[in-house]
Amino acid sequence: MPKSAERNKEIREQSKEMILNKSMLYFAQNGIGGTKIGGLAKYIGIGQGSLYAYFDSKEALYQEIQTVIGISIREDVKELKLLASLPIQAVKKVHKLTDTVLQRLRDDDKAAAIVVLSTQMMLEQNADYSSTDTVYQSGLYKYTAKMIAQGQKEGSAVMGNPMKLADYYWGVVYLYALKKLFTTEYEILDSKDLERTILKCRERES
Repeated sequence: MPKSAERNKEIREQSKEMILNKSMLYFAQNGIGGTKIGGLAKYIGIGQGSLYAYFDSKEALYQEIQTVIGISIREDVKELKLLASLPIQAVKKVHKLTDTVLQRLRDDDKAAAIVVLSTQMMLEQNADYSSTDTVYQSGLYKYTAKMIAQGQKEGSAVMGNPMKLADYYWGVVYLYALKKLFTTEYEILDSKDLERTILKCRERES
């Protein structure tokens, strides 16, 4: 492939990635129903024609975003599965999970958008929102619950249904992500705030 063609392909891929990243934030804030191509293009900083050069419709763009988020979630689940299987105390696993989640949310608005959109996607998979399987089918909940169950046996986690406690934990993460996307002034969530949903009150070890 000629160098000019390679460069053009590289530029197109970079432009597409920029569109996806910014669109992710916009969809998280407005939803697909509240998103208009004109408003989205203005938010991204490109013309509508340029946007259509990459995606035929907002629905096609949203589907691409769902694919990107799906890949991200699978990677997160893989990491969490590994963490849950480590031969260490559950409290240390929870600390590691919490530190990773909060750092991502603090450093990158895209991470907040992924949390919001992935939660919406998970709920949209089943119309019966009252079904236990609907909310708890995510691997993130499954392996978080596994760590909580271990912590309950070790005496570091609060008692209760591990799946429900995992729901509380990720629910706080979701609310924090929403605040980051929708408000300019919000109180930063710290590790103790998040971990008190599943761990007994205790000082963190340095």
